[in-house]
Amino acid sequence: MGISKEQAAQNREAIITAAERLFRDRGVDSVGVNELMEAAGFTRGGFYNHFKSKDALVAAVIDKAMRDGAAMLEPPPPSRDPLKAQIEFYLSPEHRADIEQGCPLSGFVGDVRRLDEASREGYAQGLEFRLEHLAGLLASKGADPAHARAEAINTFSQMVGGLMLARAVAQADPKLSDEVLAQTRRHLLAARNQPAEPRRKAKGA
Repeated sequence: MGISKEQAAQNREAIITAAERLFRDRGVDSVGVNELMEAAGFTRGGFYNHFKSKDALVAAVIDKAMRDGAAMLEPPPPSRDPLKAQIEFYLSPEHRADIEQGCPLSGFVGDVRRLDEASREGYAQGLEFRLEHLAGLLASKGADPAHARAEAINTFSQMVGGLMLARAVAQADPKLSDEVLAQTRRHLLAARNQPAEPRRKAKGA
C-alpha cells in the first residue's frame, strides 16, 4: 500500500532536515546518501523517490536553509536597535556553538563554491537578501543608499569572518575564540555609534 502525498511530503522534509544537520556539521562532500538516509530513518532505496540526485538534495537543503535564515531576521523589541541586536547575536558564544541551526550563510560558506549551480545560486540569493536587509537598516538611519550598501557588505563580511575564525579555534584555543568574537563585536558596535553619511540630494532637488 502506497503512502499519502502528505506523508511523502513529510518524509521528504525529514530527509532534508537530516541532511542539513549532517552537511553543516561535517560538510557536504563528507556525507553519503546511505548515512543521511539512515539519519532520517529511511532506507537508501527511498532516496530516489524524492530526489533525482544528491545535488538535487543539496539544492533543496540550501533553499530551506536560506528561507529559515531569512525568517531569523524578525525585528527585535522596539527598545533595541535592530542592527546592534543582530551584531550582538551573530558574534555571541551561543551562535558560535549553534552550527546546526545558526546562520546558513556562515554554515555553508566553506562548501558553496564546490556545489552545483542551483545550490550556488540559492546561496547567492540568500546573501543578497541579507545584504539588502542590513542596507535597509542602515539607510533607515539616514545613510546614503550607496553608502548603506557598502557598509552592509563590510559589516556582514566582518560578522561572518569573525564567527568562522572563532569557530575554527574554539576547541583548540577557547580563550582565543572568545577574544575574536569579543573584539569583532566591539569593533562593529563602536562603528555603529559613528554618525551616518547623509543622504545625497537628487539632482535638481
